[in-house]
Amino acid sequence: MRLLLTSDTHVPKRARVLPPPLLAAVDEADVVFHAGDWTDTATLDLFEARARRLVAVHGNNDGPELRARLGEVARVECGGIRFGVVHETGPARGREQRCQERFTDLDVLVFGHSHIPWDTTTPGGLRLLNPGSPTDRRRQPYCTYMTAEVRDARLLDLRLHRLPPRSR
Repeated sequence: MRLLLTSDTHVPKRARVLPPPLLAAVDEADVVFHAGDWTDTATLDLFEARARRLVAVHGNNDGPELRARLGEVARVECGGIRFGVVHETGPARGREQRCQERFTDLDVLVFGHSHIPWDTTTPGGLRLLNPGSPTDRRRQPYCTYMTAEVRDARLLDLRLHRLPPRSR
């Protein structure tokens, strides 16, 4: 099972359109996770139309229309792995402990907000993944998203994809 993990698309505020490699990854994925900050309903509509299965939440920059369609937390089982999606997890310091205490029913938590890629595992075994942002690199060298596979109830081949700089 092929997975795409993304967050913080911020269209049209940070980019006019989504990067073509991200859209291709949506088409190839069996499950797409989006950890919020869409900022417009058209982007959600696009993902819903293209994704085989979309697991998504709203973020702090998403208005009433998006909040009406998306929850704050989403949970789903894929191939024997319990996934969760949330936009914000708070500051980096103490993140593992906070998430381990809050999400005891999960194996993997996908989150966003910071635009900073993150991959750690808590002492209790919860995997924390932030795919960064495909449209707004902030203080990072690249815009990013992640892909992975689920096989035999294991998360395999996790890859952080760096996107080329946008041309204006």
